[in-house]
Amino acid sequence: MKIAIIGAGAIGGYVGVKLALAGEDVTFIVRGANLDAIRRNGMKLILSDGSEHVAKHVKATDDYAAAGVQDLVILAMKAHQVESVANDVPKLFGLETIVVTMQNGIPYWYFHRHGGELAGSIVHSVDPTGLIGRNIPAERVIGCVVYPASELTAPGVVKHIEGNRFPIGELDGSGSMRVARVSQCFTQAGFKAPVLDDIRAEIWLKLWGNLTFNPISALTRSTLVDICKDPGTRELAAAMMTEAQTIAHKLGITFRVGLEKRIAGAEKVGKHKTSMLQDVEAGRPPEIDALVGSVVELGRLTHTRTPHIDAVYALTKLLAQTIAGRDDAARSPASPASEAPRALGATV
Repeated sequence: MKIAIIGAGAIGGYVGVKLALAGEDVTFIVRGANLDAIRRNGMKLILSDGSEHVAKHVKATDDYAAAGVQDLVILAMKAHQVESVANDVPKLFGLETIVVTMQNGIPYWYFHRHGGELAGSIVHSVDPTGLIGRNIPAERVIGCVVYPASELTAPGVVKHIEGNRFPIGELDGSGSMRVARVSQCFTQAGFKAPVLDDIRAEIWLKLWGNLTFNPISALTRSTLVDICKDPGTRELAAAMMTEAQTIAHKLGITFRVGLEKRIAGAEKVGKHKTSMLQDVEAGRPPEIDALVGSVVELGRLTHTRTPHIDAVYALTKLLAQTIAGRDDAARSPASPASEAPRALGATV
């Protein structure tokens, strides 16, 4: 298959290397240092056992039109970055091009073919103007939940930490030929890619933890095990998860894992920093709206009170604004850049 991967970060790089080494025709759509590195050296993957694998013959470009029509397009950036590429993605489309979305949180297409009174609704938290939905039609989309953990250690270099599961599914739950084709493609590359008949339920199961542990960790600078062992933050996480579960149930979602088991699973991960905490520590914009804001929005749509989620969402949004303000000040000629690290280090 001709496969374009938009973004060569931790997940995009991992997926792209494995697909390329399995014989697929892979093109990375990237910019900056990643683009230069991949063009010079290919894309390198360091597996958890320390072995190194290099996809030398992958293509890399920042020109969507030059990449040409693809069989499969994988959106491998964070949810808040999708809007910035939405106008260009259609340049990769042919009549039957498939799009696999690999974003965490509630996806922009959530209510497409959903059924009920909310069918066709736009999730404004992740698609504020409807631009994404207009340019990347949900009819093309196969949903995907990302479970592996990896990190971009240098331009063109990804280190895999653990996991290889990418469950996928049609938005209407059907067992189509195209979803079977994508599953086979991923499986041949060494991934576990079962076809699910309810991809939204799997999205909620992962989101259940992300919407709680990610912002709490960013606000407290704490790891998963710390959050779960502290009585106060464990109680807060459970309260947020209970509110989210109520919303999900109203939307027809059944969780295959109980709340306490989900928290216990997070605790077992140990001294792990969530992606949101890593973003905050690095001064990057954290992924808030897709993980937390979208659940607040769905709470309003389903007439569900979410006081604990609302409070954590407000605090995390302010934290992100504060960090962004300090970053702007650090770049301003009127504010010495040397002052920014001290200010950031003093937060919380």
